Amino acid sequence: MNSLTLITGGARSGKSAFALEHAAGLGARRAFIATAQALDDEMRVRIEAHKRERGEDWHTVEEPLALAQWLEDNADKYDVVVVDCLTLWLSNIMLSDCDVEAESMELADTMAGAPCYVVAVTNEVGMGIVPESSMGREFRDLAGRLNRLVAGEAQEVYLVVSGIPVRIKPGPQGR
Repeated sequence: MNSLTLITGGARSGKSAFALEHAAGLGARRAFIATAQALDDEMRVRIEAHKRERGEDWHTVEEPLALAQWLEDNADKYDVVVVDCLTLWLSNIMLSDCDVEAESMELADTMAGAPCYVVAVTNEVGMGIVPESSMGREFRDLAGRLNRLVAGEAQEVYLVVSGIPVRIKPGPQGR
């Protein structure tokens, strides 16, 4: 059975830890798609620490841009794929001058139709102050649209607050 779960929340709220815990119960063949790019030493250290934390039960793929294509080519090899995170992917897409709306729609459709479970992590960026820069406001707006699009396709959605996951859209059969 394929199913899409979206996990959202604030920065450092526990979204990724919950995503891994949630996904671990969905099958033994697991992939973790990281959208972060190691553009500086601090990010390289973070990425390596996260790889160690996941352990060898996860096949880690670093894919900052072509998420939909990767899922189309590889999702059938896994029981569950965790995508972490959509907002980093969005910033990568914005900075590469892609058609954000088209890429977002393609990704949401591909995740929803994947032949495995997909657990996508995103940040809720619209609950804070209005960004000062026009690019910040554009990012906030595009992130809100992307999250709404993916949540609409998802069978279940969780909001993680202070490490506590709250299901805000129930899964199949109320799971």
